[in-house]
Amino acid sequence: MNTLPQQLANGLFLGSMYGLIAIGYTMVYGIVQLINFAHGEIFMTGGFGALTVYLYVLPDGTSMWIALPAMLIGGGLVAVLIAVGAERFAYRPLRGAPRLAPLITAIGLSLALQQAVFNWYPNAKTDRNFPQINAGPWHIGSISISSGSLFVIVAAPLCMAALALFVSMSRTGRAMQATAQDPDTAQLMGIDTNKIIVIAFAIGGFFAAVAAVSYGLRYGSIQYNMGFQMGLKAFTAAVLGGIGNIYGAMIGGLVLGLAETMATSYIDGIPGMQQLGGGGWSSVWAFVLLILVLLFRPQGLVGERVADRA
Repeated sequence: MNTLPQQLANGLFLGSMYGLIAIGYTMVYGIVQLINFAHGEIFMTGGFGALTVYLYVLPDGTSMWIALPAMLIGGGLVAVLIAVGAERFAYRPLRGAPRLAPLITAIGLSLALQQAVFNWYPNAKTDRNFPQINAGPWHIGSISISSGSLFVIVAAPLCMAALALFVSMSRTGRAMQATAQDPDTAQLMGIDTNKIIVIAFAIGGFFAAVAAVSYGLRYGSIQYNMGFQMGLKAFTAAVLGGIGNIYGAMIGGLVLGLAETMATSYIDGIPGMQQLGGGGWSSVWAFVLLILVLLFRPQGLVGERVADRA
């Protein structure tokens, strides 16, 4: 019990990363009802884009306080370009096709992006060290907060607040809500639905890049295959919170991060369950939670926001 505050904090840090990635899934699904399984790899490319800025663009010895904003811009630009390119060249031509076609395309694009980084990025076959902020850790009572954890716990609420204001108060945000509700009627009312869909992909890609920088700062390295598991967890978070609900995506991510951290931390203390503890079982407990929620509340914790379409 003495470690409970620290484990709760670790769950919030991890859940914030899941939530940032999950927003990309839920925004795209809410508007075009597409499960973009390549989103995990967009997260991964955002991390490598940020690393590229630090290694090959900024001068040697640049302070991380100066480098970090540039890395966020660079990583966000790479992730946004790939997300928008995927929408334009991979998904838009299949928009009227049976749903299985874009789903298979998304899986193929995911594998292609992963192999592209694996084969063409320098030394990507091994873990690439990610630059760290030489500050901290900070202590609040018994809770220790590293610089990477502090970054994600600040970045996630700021991103959510900016997105909430954008969706609720801007003209484009209201157009996004209209397109999600009924794209045909929105188009008749003069809304460029293709532009709105591109913006949804771009926002999701930028949030994924922020999560990738958080991942690198928290764990000290990035990998070419890190997008698969993080993307799968984020998709679980989106379903857990309520697919199509941007607030549900963040809540689902936080719940998933807390459940995963607490289960893997304390399961060893249950007699006869020691073999089920440890980090290797984190994915198992995450999906156990998902199954339980879908059994008793299929619409997710917050509720879906997807319009019924003929």
